[in-house]
Amino acid sequence: MTRTLARIAMLLVLLVGIGLAIANRDAFDAATLEAWVEQAGIAGPLAFVLIYVLATILFLPGSVMTLAGGALFGPVLGTVLNLTGATLGASLAFLVSRHLASDRVARRTGGRLKQLIQGVESEGWRFVAFVRLVPLFPFNLLNYALGLTRIPFWHYVIASCVCMLPGAIAYTYLGYAGREAIAGGESLIQKILIGIALLAAVAFLPGLVARLRRGPTLDITALRQRLDAGEDLLLLDVRKPEEFTGELGHIAGARNLALDSLDTRSKELLAWQERPVMLVCHTDKRSAKAARILARKGFADLHVVAGGMVAWHAAGLPVESRHPRSGKS
Repeated sequence: MTRTLARIAMLLVLLVGIGLAIANRDAFDAATLEAWVEQAGIAGPLAFVLIYVLATILFLPGSVMTLAGGALFGPVLGTVLNLTGATLGASLAFLVSRHLASDRVARRTGGRLKQLIQGVESEGWRFVAFVRLVPLFPFNLLNYALGLTRIPFWHYVIASCVCMLPGAIAYTYLGYAGREAIAGGESLIQKILIGIALLAAVAFLPGLVARLRRGPTLDITALRQRLDAGEDLLLLDVRKPEEFTGELGHIAGARNLALDSLDTRSKELLAWQERPVMLVCHTDKRSAKAARILARKGFADLHVVAGGMVAWHAAGLPVESRHPRSGKS
């Protein structure tokens, strides 16, 4: 009983703190941060890290902190302080969430949500690395959400720290370059160009990570072996419905969801977000496009079936042409 009351009290304090922070977020700007750091004197870097930690826990914008870190401390020390503050803040939010609600969530969740959580847990640090490099969800909210899973704490911390580094470097340098632009420092154009190049590199990361997460191309022999073994996988045929039931037919057990509707209907496949998905089409061009779409949406284990139904037919493997499994839920 005492433990439950302590958790309720902690939750109320946290909610009140978040509410006050959000209500007064307009006062949270670079000028205010600079004044606080200057008042701290020699302890300014430590004060900055502590403020960053609190901002992360209380849902204040981390971009303001990161840009301010570059402006106040330069590209090197600023990156160190920004990454330290972001990692500590993310870690504390994770621990708070785990302490307050992870047991309750584990007992009461079911259905697709439970499958999604189990998928995240099975991928572990790799999922953390992915969402840090490709920010699909708000940073502050994600810290608390991951605390509800059973991902090991130190796996979470290390993956977060390492994979937040590219963004920390880019945005810290951007803050530094902005400060130099205002002050009219030397080599201004060069610094601005470096900042733009770093941002371009960070913008390129989602595509790179999506490509890495797409998984290897799968030939029809390997697909047949996995199907015959009864492996728990989703065989997703992204051809149009009339092709699915047309001349080439479809592979038994396949689910049809056309490429042109995949972007808007991918939520129907959330149960498979962290589980194997085999993508097939007429050859493999549309499957490759489907893999890019699903990878951007966080699907982790994607495999394009090389040659598609043309290769399947050429190998003389069995097909069905009636009673398709619709992509509708």
